[in-house]
Amino acid sequence: MRAAVVERYGGPDVVRIREVDDPVVAEGELLVRVEASTVGSTDGTNRVGRPAFARLFFGLTRPRHQIFGYDFAGVVERIGPGVRRFVPGDPVYGTLSPSPGAHAELVRVAEDGVVARIPGGLDGADAVSMLDGFFTAIPFLRDGGRVRAGQTVLVNGASGTVGSAAVQFAKHLGAAVVGVCSTDHLELVRSLGADRVIDYTQGDFTDAGGRYDVIFDAVGKRTFREYRPALTRDGIYLSTVPTLPVLLRARHARSTETGRRAGILFTGLRTQAAKSADLALIGELAASRAIVPVIDRILPFEKIAEAHRRVDGGHKAGNVVVAMAPVLLETRATPEAAS
Repeated sequence: MRAAVVERYGGPDVVRIREVDDPVVAEGELLVRVEASTVGSTDGTNRVGRPAFARLFFGLTRPRHQIFGYDFAGVVERIGPGVRRFVPGDPVYGTLSPSPGAHAELVRVAEDGVVARIPGGLDGADAVSMLDGFFTAIPFLRDGGRVRAGQTVLVNGASGTVGSAAVQFAKHLGAAVVGVCSTDHLELVRSLGADRVIDYTQGDFTDAGGRYDVIFDAVGKRTFREYRPALTRDGIYLSTVPTLPVLLRARHARSTETGRRAGILFTGLRTQAAKSADLALIGELAASRAIVPVIDRILPFEKIAEAHRRVDGGHKAGNVVVAMAPVLLETRATPEAAS
C-alpha cells in the first residue's frame, strides 16, 4: 500500500509517499481501505518536533511513528476472526488516536476501537472532517466548561477545525455564542450559528466590555491573564495549548471551583470508551444535521505535503482533507479538489 512517510523532522517537504507493507489483520480487527483522512495541527507538531519537550513522546532524533494522521474514513475491506459488528463493504469512520497511522491507503483497527458506520448522507470527506474538531470541542465544552443553556460562550479561532466545531456544539447545548475570527471568515462563523461574530483584525474583543461564562481559546493565542477581565465572576477560560500558567490555574481550580478559572483537557488521551461514546454522539448530531462538516479544501493524497503547508499557514477554515479515493475529488467542484 501507499503511505505518507516522515523519516526526519522538518518542513512539509519531508512528507513523502512511499510503498510500505500492508497491515496484517488479526482476530477481532478490521482492515479499512481509507478514502479520506485529515491533516491537522497535531500532524504539524509531530512533523517539526517542536516544542522540544514533545520529542519525549514523538521521538528524540526522528519521528517514532513515521506515518502520521489519526482520523480516517473508508470502507471495510476485510475482517478478522470473531468480528461481528462489521462486514466487508461497510462505510466506516473513526480514529486511531493516540497512535497515528491514518495517512495510508489501509489501516487496521480493532472492532471494539473507536470506529462506527458513517452516518447516512455523508461521504468519506464529510465524515472524516467531523472527527478532530468535535472530539476536542465536545469534552472541552461539556466536561471542562460545563456549558449549559443561558450561558454565553466566546470561541477564539472560531473558523478553524476545533473552533468551528465548538461554535456548533455550544449552540447545541443552548448557549449564546460569540465567535472570534478574521475578516475572511465572518460569514462562515455566522452560518455555523454564532449569535455574534467579532473580527479580531478590527480590535481587541477583551476591551469591548463583554462578559463571558466560558472563553474557549481554540488556537492558544492569548494568555489567561489577558482573557480574565472578559470572564464573568465565576467564568472559566479553556485553552487547547498546555502552557504552564494554564496548567497551574487548572490544578488550583480543581480544588476551589470558585472565581475565575482556567482549564485544559488532554482529549487525545481519553479512554476508548469515552471516545466511542462521543463518536456515537457525533454520528447522531450529524445525521440530524445539528452539526455540519466544515472543509477548507480537499487535496489528493499525492499532494499531502501541500496539505501540511496549508495547515502550517494558520489561515485555513475548517479541515484540510486528503483524499485517497479519486471519487471524492471528482464529486467536489472546487479548485482545491481539482488541483
